[in-house]
Amino acid sequence: MLPITALGLRLLGFKTVQSALSCGLPAPVYSKDARARTRAQQIAKMVRVAAVYGRFGATCLPQSMVLWRFLQGQGIGCHLRLGARRENGNFEAHAWVEVDGVVLNDAADVGERFRPLEPEGRGQKTDDRIEGFRN
Repeated sequence: MLPITALGLRLLGFKTVQSALSCGLPAPVYSKDARARTRAQQIAKMVRVAAVYGRFGATCLPQSMVLWRFLQGQGIGCHLRLGARRENGNFEAHAWVEVDGVVLNDAADVGERFRPLEPEGRGQKTDDRIEGFRN
């Protein structure tokens, strides 16, 4: 699923791939159940192993989208997070997944290293969100 997601992102774009991955998903359950979080961590580990040892290396975005899809498919409520930063004059973007505010596929401080971008309609307008990254 990682290579197909990565290829889809290159050819079709984020919104189209996210919509395709969303098809047929059950309604996610947002609970504080420790078993659900343990299951989510196991799934995150499987996706990470597939990304590292698979034939096609996958960057953070396809990894996070596949993890998000698998968790949603299990009915585990999660959030796909996108963030950005300027590092040494370069613009960098990153993606990760959280369950109950806990980062699954990155270090716990990823939200401090990358400014999380909120989905459209939540908080600031897109131009306001990226203003801090312009020189």
